[in-house]
Amino acid sequence: MKGVVIGGGIVGLSSALELAERGVDVTVCEQGSIGTGSTERSVGGIRAQFSTPINVELSRESMRVWNEFTERFDAEIDYRKTGYLFLARSEETAAAFEERVAMQNDRGVRSEVLDPAEACEICSGIDPDQFVAATYSPTDGFADPHLALQAYARAAAAAGVDVRTQTPVSDVIRAGDRDRGDGTGGARVMGVETPDGRLDADIVVNAAGPWASDIAAMADVFLPITPKRRQIAVVQPETPVPETDPLTVDLESGSYFRPDRDGDALVGGHFADNDPASDPDGYPRSMDFEWSIDALEAAAEWTTYFGPESAVKRGWAGLYAVTPDDTAIVEETIPGFITAAGFSGHGFQHAPATGQLVAELAVDGEASLLGIDALSSDRFEGTDEEKAAGRTERNVV
Repeated sequence: MKGVVIGGGIVGLSSALELAERGVDVTVCEQGSIGTGSTERSVGGIRAQFSTPINVELSRESMRVWNEFTERFDAEIDYRKTGYLFLARSEETAAAFEERVAMQNDRGVRSEVLDPAEACEICSGIDPDQFVAATYSPTDGFADPHLALQAYARAAAAAGVDVRTQTPVSDVIRAGDRDRGDGTGGARVMGVETPDGRLDADIVVNAAGPWASDIAAMADVFLPITPKRRQIAVVQPETPVPETDPLTVDLESGSYFRPDRDGDALVGGHFADNDPASDPDGYPRSMDFEWSIDALEAAAEWTTYFGPESAVKRGWAGLYAVTPDDTAIVEETIPGFITAAGFSGHGFQHAPATGQLVAELAVDGEASLLGIDALSSDRFEGTDEEKAAGRTERNVV
C-alpha cells in the first residue's frame, strides 16, 4: 500500500509514522520546511479537561504516547505536568464545571472542582476574589512543540517515510479525472500532483491544517475549516511566575498565561469569537504590539504577576484551523481520502492519537482505538446558524 500525507506538521508526521509502522510506503508532501507551519507556533498545551467526551478520549489516548515519549523517541521534549487551572467568574460557568468534571472523572481524568481559595493554593498569583470556582487536573501540562515535532520527523525518516519539503500539492487526483466519461465520476482518490510530478497512492491523508479546506476542494470536497490567526507574547512579569504554576485560564475573558523559563511567562487570549478568517499564505506572523498590550493588561486584571513593570520581550502569531464546533474532523471523507484536520488549537496535543486513527482507517478500513463518529464531517450538515449552534469547545489552548 502506498500513502501520501499532505502536511509536515505534527499531525501529518504522526500519521506518516503510524502508517509506516504498519507497512505503508509513505511520502509526506510539505509545502515549506518542517517547523514552518502551525505546530511550532503553538503553546504546547496537553490537557484532558475538555467539555466533550470525544476530546477527552483523544487526550487520554494521546497522553499514553506523551507519557512515554522520551523512551519511545529517545528525545526530551520538556514535558511539564504542572496542570491546567480553569477559572469561572459566573455561577453559570461554575455549574458547567461540575458537569464537565463529572464527565471527565467517568473517563478516568483526575480533574476536580475547586473553590477560589483552593485555586489560589495551586496558583498563588491569581486574585481569588474575582472568581467563584475553578477546575484543575494535575496530569495536564505542556511540552515544547519544536522538540516534539523534530522527534517525530526523525522517527518518521527512520521508519522509511519519504519526507519531501518544498513540495506543495497542486491537485488531488480522483479516478476518472483524465476521462470523465468512464462512469467512475472521479469517485476515488488515486494520488496527488506536485511540481515534481504525480504521486500515485492508495490513500491520501489531508493533514494540511489551515490549508485543509483548500486541499479538500482539490478533491471536490467541502470541509468547514477556517484559518484563524492567534497570538502569543513572551512576557517578563513584574513578579516572576513560578515554573510550578499551571497553565491558567480565565475562561470567560479568554485571557491565559503559562510559565516559560527563568520566571517569564507566555501570555495570550482569544478576546473575540468572531475573528475574521486569515489567509494562510499571507498572514502576519509577527505579534501585533497593540494586541500584546491588551493581552498583558487583561492578565494584569486577574493576577498579581503582571504589574506596571512587566515587559513584553517578544512574541509571534500562528494559525488555528477552526471548525464550527471547535473539534477536529477525522474520517475517510471519500474513498481514498482521509481527513485529519480542523483541530481548532488542539492539534498538537491530539496528534499521537490522531496518527493511530489515520493508520487504522487506511489499513483496517475502520478506527478501533476509539469511536470517531463524533469526528465525522457529517455533523455539520445544515444551515450556518445550525452549525454555529453546535459549538462545544472554546478555542482555549
